[in-house]
Amino acid sequence: MKDKPIGVVHKHRWDVAPAEARKIQQELRSHWNGEDAFGAIRTVAGLDDSFVLTGSQALKKPASRWTRLREANRAIACVVMYHFPEMEELQRAYAIVPLNFPYVPGLLSFREIPALLAVLRKLQAMPDLLFCDAQGYAHPRRMGLASHMGVVLNLPTIGCAKSLLIGSHKALPQKAGSWTPLVDEKAGGERIGAVLRTRTGVKPIYVSQGHRVSLETSIRLTLAVTDGYRIPRPTRDADHFAGEIKRKVLAGQVSEKQIFSSKISSRGV
Repeated sequence: MKDKPIGVVHKHRWDVAPAEARKIQQELRSHWNGEDAFGAIRTVAGLDDSFVLTGSQALKKPASRWTRLREANRAIACVVMYHFPEMEELQRAYAIVPLNFPYVPGLLSFREIPALLAVLRKLQAMPDLLFCDAQGYAHPRRMGLASHMGVVLNLPTIGCAKSLLIGSHKALPQKAGSWTPLVDEKAGGERIGAVLRTRTGVKPIYVSQGHRVSLETSIRLTLAVTDGYRIPRPTRDADHFAGEIKRKVLAGQVSEKQIFSSKISSRGV
């Protein structure tokens, strides 16, 4: 199936120096919308990346997780799309593309988004809402991957991160559905996201606005796609799918010639 064009609204270069990348993040802030600005949500999708070192370098002595992340030369981007609110899976796809930006904390969107844009081109239709396994507004420059992706495509996005990047918060009740504001004390106590308990007695996740979705709505929609596990279903499924493809790449079941291709599996379309 031929890749579909994708509506990139705010274009910029991805292969830039870190200083230029930070400047681009600041410039994108002028296009960010933290309020609800979307129509009916009939489809949602989860996005996630995995990383792998291919070629002769992959035969080197095993390294730590952080070293592997820094030395990776390919990104495996995965997307899983569903009907909403039924959460019936419609389609999943992956794309494996070269990495052209170094591993720099705070600038991971420049390393990951090109692959995510590639995999979104594999979908038969663009989802109404994207859930990203990443930060959104809860970022030093308020432009984490979820916000960056949302602004570039001008699509509603929500960031659902597994760990805290910046900010602090008060104690969180143990009951599922509880949440407390995530604030940036260095910015005068600005509310930058929410610490959300998705499962009773289990570690919370960190939800923040991506683009065109308010924080309160981001929380509500995240809970709407959570099915009893800590991680919401869209990003959990995308993460598991990325792990599956990575294992196949490492086992040689995906050849170097397939590195620039992708797999499409449709259900109910």
